[in-house]
Amino acid sequence: MSRQIAMVFDLNKCIGCQTCSVACKVLWHKDEPGADEQWWCSVNTLPGRGTPRDWEKMGGGYDENGKVILGQHPTPEEFGSRSGSKYNWEEVHTSADHVRLQPKDGEPEWAMNWDEDEGAGEFPNTYFYYMPRICNHCSRPSCVEACPRQALYKRDDFGVVLRDEGQCEGNQACARACPYKKIYFNKVRSIGQHCIGCFPRLEKNVAPACVRQCPGRAVFVGYRDDPDSTVHKLIDEWGVALPHHPEFGTAPNVFYVPPLAPFRLAPDGRIEEGQRRIPLDFLESQFGPAVGEAIDILETEIDRKKRGESSEIMDTLIGYRWEEFLGPFNADPAEIDWRTE
Repeated sequence: MSRQIAMVFDLNKCIGCQTCSVACKVLWHKDEPGADEQWWCSVNTLPGRGTPRDWEKMGGGYDENGKVILGQHPTPEEFGSRSGSKYNWEEVHTSADHVRLQPKDGEPEWAMNWDEDEGAGEFPNTYFYYMPRICNHCSRPSCVEACPRQALYKRDDFGVVLRDEGQCEGNQACARACPYKKIYFNKVRSIGQHCIGCFPRLEKNVAPACVRQCPGRAVFVGYRDDPDSTVHKLIDEWGVALPHHPEFGTAPNVFYVPPLAPFRLAPDGRIEEGQRRIPLDFLESQFGPAVGEAIDILETEIDRKKRGESSEIMDTLIGYRWEEFLGPFNADPAEIDWRTE
């Protein structure tokens, strides 16, 4: 029986602390040659240019006729590679003086969070929100279809997209076809690499690192095809969790509860009730035309809660116990025997 896991990030709870990014990095890239500059999980500020820089304009996914689009492959500079600048690490670590870290060969021009916290708008109605991104483990992954070596495939038991590194020849058509630009090229091993959904943890009923380590409890995981799962309710029953750029046509399985933001302030300092600071047209550009209805539902449920009435949606999003976010993957990783049999 085919299953499909899904994740839901509540953007109203993400604080941009990068714990998910670091948890992923430490788990999967600690000793990986050539993976220093890979960020399978990244958290950027929106509105912003993201990582890789301006990835939303690089193409990929499917056209209106259902044909795979081979877009642009991001350059190392667009990923924010450190290779363009050498830093004075040795001097910082060995000097008796207080030497600050600085580039030796010209100033770098981009990095993963280059425009963090910058946002948009004009005072006092400036706005931004944090956007965690990983591989979407799409139901129709363009990367799988584009690979000339059939090195990419979906696992039936979890629905995650994986890569047979023995089959991969570093063609990078997958990176061009991925509209989210979440596939990285390992120059040392000459292969593509991407988030694997922490499938060794899933096999042991342990939630992915980015989910379990989130201190804000902003991420839910579970089987989307389970009508009793939290992710199914948020996505398919209540309609408050939406895919990122649904127009790309890949049917992603990572969803987002859209950010509400504070109400706008009038020139005289009055709160403009009902006028959120994040423009609706920007949110529609990110999450599609359904985002307005999702926001209406959230605001209605918030009002119910304020009146002292019950709201299953708000109780779910608040989450009173950490286990509620993990679905069936609530095993303690500290109690698992991870040794290979």
